[in-house]
This record gives sequence, C-alpha cells and structure tokens, in this order.
Amino acid sequence: MSTRLKLIIAAVLCLLVAIGAVLAVNNAPSEQAGTTGTGTRVAFYGDSYTLGTGASDETKRWSTIVSRERNWNEFNPSVNGLGFVTNRADSGEGSGDLPSLVIDSKPEIVFVTMGLNDNFSYDFSANEIREQIGVDLERLKTALPDARFIVVEPFWYTDDRPSSVGVINGWVADAAEAIGADYIPGASHWIEGHPEWMADDGLHPNDQGYAAMAERMDAELRKLGL
Repeated sequence: MSTRLKLIIAAVLCLLVAIGAVLAVNNAPSEQAGTTGTGTRVAFYGDSYTLGTGASDETKRWSTIVSRERNWNEFNPSVNGLGFVTNRADSGEGSGDLPSLVIDSKPEIVFVTMGLNDNFSYDFSANEIREQIGVDLERLKTALPDARFIVVEPFWYTDDRPSSVGVINGWVADAAEAIGADYIPGASHWIEGHPEWMADDGLHPNDQGYAAMAERMDAELRKLGL
C-alpha cells in the first residue's frame, strides 16, 4: 500500500469515528426503524451504507427501495461507523446491540451488510475481526433458525482498495457459507468509478448512488428468487 493511500485511510478513519460519535445520538438503533410494507418482515444488520447516510431522505436508501418494491416490512436499525469490531463498544449489550435488535424483531429474512468500517481497524484487530464475523453470524442463525439469511459482500467507497478489503470480504463469504446463507458477491465495486454518485461528504452515496445500489441489489435478489 502506498504512503499516500495509508494517509488517506488514516484520515478517513479519524473522520468516520468523529462522524459516528456525532451521529450516534441522532441515529441510535430504535424499535421504530423503517416500516415500509405489510408483507415479509425483513431485518438489516448494517452500517451507514445501509442506514442511508448521505441520502436526502431515508426513503431514498437502497434497503427501503428494494423493501418497498417487494412490500417487505423493513426493520433497519443500522448504525453509522459500525463494524463487526469497529466502534462496536458504542453499540454493545445494553446500548443498542444490533444483533439483539435484529433477533427481537423476529424477521423472516435477515440481511447482513457489515464489514466496510472494519478496514479501518484491520491493522490492529484483524484476528478479532475474523472471529467476530463468525460469532455474529452464528449467533443470528442460532437465534433465528428459520430465517433466510442474505449476506452481502461488504461495500466500499473509493476506487483505491487497501488489501484488507479483499481479506475481510473473504472472511465474510466464509462465514456466510458456514451458516448456509445466500451470499451476494461484488458489492464492494457497485459504486466504483462514479464520483457523481457520492454525497458532499465524499464518504457516502447520494440519492443517485443509492438508486444505483438498489438496482444492483434488485438484480441479485431476483437471481435468488426474491
């Protein structure tokens, strides 16, 4: 990895942590998160890219677009800056543990779209990240044995890709296979090469970017019969 890229990653890490701290109050997990329909109950375990940060309204985020098209009853308690390990202490037991919220919502389908933010902890927490990915997916599967699990390759936000992206993506794919989940590959490339799809913060998609993500997700879900 070049020195310039390392500096960019370090700067983004600091910014994401700051953003997560500022937005945590406004975006704390809630039992009221995102109802979109009256059909299948679908829960989303994700970070800012699933929460919809950068969109003009939560109805513009990809999860709500695909849920609305299918009349899914969306439960989306996703949190800014969250990873399987990164910033996890801020969303642990007693303060909005997302797997607990997902389990308590009794979904029939569970999306897991985590991992982007763990790249910023990789250099000092790689082993912990790998372990926690498996722990989270096994915990969810054990608690929700009849639910269908859809694990998505972790999203990424720049055309430059540190080597950790591929490593973490591989760990997520392996954990998905271990619990018999459907796996959607390639999502880390979905907004690649389109700077016009980014919000003013340069970190998150805008409405156009989320629409593009929804289109790609819709195509993948149709392949899965959904």
